[in-house]
Amino acid sequence: MNVTLTAEDTCSPVASHAIGQDAASSVAATLKALSDPLRLRMLSAIASDPRGESCVCDLAELADVSQPTVSHHLKVLKDVDVLTSERRGTWVWYKINPNRRRAVTTLLDSFAPATVAPWTEDAADEARRPDFDARVTHLADELTAEIPELDSTTVLTIVRESYTALARTARVTSALIPLTERFARQRLSDLTRDRDTAVPQVLFVCVANAGRSQLAAALVNQIADGKIIARSAGSSPADVIHPHVRSLLAEIEGDDAAERFPKPLTDDAVRAADVVITMGCGDVCPIIPGVRYDDWAVGDPALASLEGVEAIRDDITARVRTLVDNLLN
Repeated sequence: MNVTLTAEDTCSPVASHAIGQDAASSVAATLKALSDPLRLRMLSAIASDPRGESCVCDLAELADVSQPTVSHHLKVLKDVDVLTSERRGTWVWYKINPNRRRAVTTLLDSFAPATVAPWTEDAADEARRPDFDARVTHLADELTAEIPELDSTTVLTIVRESYTALARTARVTSALIPLTERFARQRLSDLTRDRDTAVPQVLFVCVANAGRSQLAAALVNQIADGKIIARSAGSSPADVIHPHVRSLLAEIEGDDAAERFPKPLTDDAVRAADVVITMGCGDVCPIIPGVRYDDWAVGDPALASLEGVEAIRDDITARVRTLVDNLLN
């Protein structure tokens, strides 16, 4: 059967009905910022807090992550104007942006039923718990025997936190226990560090701890030759070090470069440092009295060519030489 279409029946442009390009870009950025389970939980906690605001120290209780990591996620929400913040003393308080409160409330109310699932992360944790407990407890017992000045409960807590933090980004779970041991040893060393007698300690912090901060720490350790200790960490660590950076680390450290891996930022590391240097990660470090803070605006190796990475290395090397001279003279 043939059908004849009139002018009224034919398709007509409706582009003018669509959301504008600028508005679409803004909404997309906001939705991208919200597409993280922890950020949604923090947003819900802030929205439902009877005080009308929440402190970073409160929100850190939502998940087994450090306060600097919580601050990083909150900054993402602040950057898209979902949250506003106010610093009081050493803490930052967050509240829902009044202009976004209706949208936030509607979003959380509309999707609340989807948060009920028959199988949760807790169920997965429970299924792994026997092996987790046995291996982690054994490691904690070994470290407790080596560090008698710390009580066994503290050591076990550090080991558990280290394991959990690394497990979030681990590609190969068979390496988790050895990595946990190295990370926990570093954290326990930071806890027991005596500032009056120890050599200066520097902490480099970037987002992924997969490039700039790793490279800077390796260069300090090479140039200072044991007279300064350098650590590195990430506000949102990657699963592996960037390949270009890995090759540069091998040139600097040889076989020792294989021991390096991305690590999350902890309060222990910040408190133990004499100098904290951020490298493109923004204001994610807690402010600790007596700690010197600096920011190095250097390129990101993850976004650079091999030649660009080498140029970034040279830039960091020059800065490191100045830093070492300043700390030792």
